[in-house]
Amino acid sequence: MNCQTSPTFATLVQEFFGPYMLQQRALSPRTVASYRDTFVLLLNYAEEACSVPAHSFQLTDLSAQFLASFLEYLEIQRNNSVRSRNVRLAAIRSFLKFAARRDPANLATIEQALAVPMKRFDRHMVGFLPREQVLAIIDVATDTWVGQRDRLMLTLMFNTGARVSEIIGVRMSDVVLGPSSRIRLHGKGRKQRTLPLWKNTARALREWLQLNPQIRADAPLLPTREGRVMTRANVTRRLAHAVDAAAIKLPELKTKQISPHVIRHSTAMCLLQSGSDPCEITLWLGHESPSTTHMYVEADLAMKERTLARLKQPEVKQARYRPSKGLLDFLQSL
Repeated sequence: MNCQTSPTFATLVQEFFGPYMLQQRALSPRTVASYRDTFVLLLNYAEEACSVPAHSFQLTDLSAQFLASFLEYLEIQRNNSVRSRNVRLAAIRSFLKFAARRDPANLATIEQALAVPMKRFDRHMVGFLPREQVLAIIDVATDTWVGQRDRLMLTLMFNTGARVSEIIGVRMSDVVLGPSSRIRLHGKGRKQRTLPLWKNTARALREWLQLNPQIRADAPLLPTREGRVMTRANVTRRLAHAVDAAAIKLPELKTKQISPHVIRHSTAMCLLQSGSDPCEITLWLGHESPSTTHMYVEADLAMKERTLARLKQPEVKQARYRPSKGLLDFLQSL
């Protein structure tokens, strides 16, 4: 009888990213890239902290103690948030569950590593901007090609509540202009959704296409000067530039941290405050569950004030506090 040997760590990783992730699970390229970055960080850490090069790393090296120290390294030295730390751990857990089926001999090591817990964190209320401030950021006067692209980009982001990855992934073929103009967004988990456009957004799109007749159907709608797809960093920088310009008229913008995701939150809050049902907002934003949309209800102070106004306040006569003569005796007896 042939003695079956355990697969090497390199073999497991190659099978995990090859037949398993790409063929059997058919995960999106973004998910594959996120998992890949996790393992690059893990192997680099093993070489720097433990002097174990990538080609010598084995599954037994991925102990619970090593994994815990790697996660601590992400938080302390790389200044990753707890959310990012948990995302990296989720990727490693997925690999360990796969490895458990391929390498039962090291099941004890795998189970101990799987026992490393996710870390809890404080959930802050979402940050958003009032409609007037968003419009001020969009309405920054400009007559350059980049400025016109940025204005259209911010208009589309506010109109649709798109994620950064969705807005930079829009192709010319994803836009339909007509009596009822619409745009198709490619969201997380390969989910697609089609959203209607405001008339002024459709008009801005027509002007943009007249200015750029060379844009092909498969080309990005909002390209860089070189015609390539914009990056997340591009969008963040261009938004910061628009915020700085708008802050001249609205100085309160200088005190706020405004990211592309804040524009998405602002769209959701405007929908909520206009009377949209949370389930409708879930579909509009492409959330996995309506429970995700509940965070906007928690952040809407105006809605809470209206709820309080419907609650009749108690008519309680205010009483004046009069300390007893024996107060010092009471305090000294404590």
